Amino acid sequence: MLDVQDKVVAITGAARGLGQEFAWSLAAAGARIVAGDINDCAETLGLVKNVGPEAVGVKLDVTDPGSAVSMVEAGMRAFGRLDALINNAALHGGRFDAIDEAEWDAAMAVNVKGIWNCCKAAVPAMRQAGGGSIVNIASLAATYGMPYGLHYTTSKAAVIGLTRGLARELGRDRIRVNALAPSAVITEGTREFFGEKLDRALDTIKAGQTIQRNLQPSDLAGTVLWLISDASGFVTGQTIAVDGGTVML
Repeated sequence: MLDVQDKVVAITGAARGLGQEFAWSLAAAGARIVAGDINDCAETLGLVKNVGPEAVGVKLDVTDPGSAVSMVEAGMRAFGRLDALINNAALHGGRFDAIDEAEWDAAMAVNVKGIWNCCKAAVPAMRQAGGGSIVNIASLAATYGMPYGLHYTTSKAAVIGLTRGLARELGRDRIRVNALAPSAVITEGTREFFGEKLDRALDTIKAGQTIQRNLQPSDLAGTVLWLISDASGFVTGQTIAVDGGTVML
């Protein structure tokens, strides 16, 4: 039942990091990919087309409702349907008293409003397909209480609330909505966030885990595959921690 063959999956923030990993791993399992990002997705498309059947790239600004609609329309033109959406695009942060108002608003616009925009755009196509799966990338920050990134932590807590509320609204449409809450994943974004403190931060994070190694993008691929597949057909409204046993919910 872990079958995503020919499912059409839209992924935001797909130009690098987790989004790129999701695109590659799902394509390798037979899914057709709509890769959206404010940056160029050419590298992701190259990786996907080496392993998967079909993919299209879309210029996407998740803070713009029209851009989200354009992403869905591109997928519908290319593949005729939409089965799943992975809301992965996000901004990170810094010390709470060093965050200016524009940075706070930008984090909320991308990390929360962006998911709302993309869900609004995608749900009509999923209803037309007879159901679907939405996977929102939250964070361990929301349940653990990550310091030095208050707007990021707050926004990811909002993602969990959004996931639960939307799951209750969309159950009648056979659309499932779940969230992933990973610990710090070793991606370009994590490296940029921690900067010169990266090694020390990763050692601290690892020390708090039951599984004593740092999280790689590939560690999330299996959970995403399961949530997109029909094997998780009775799972909705859940936040699944993929964190090596840091927070046990």
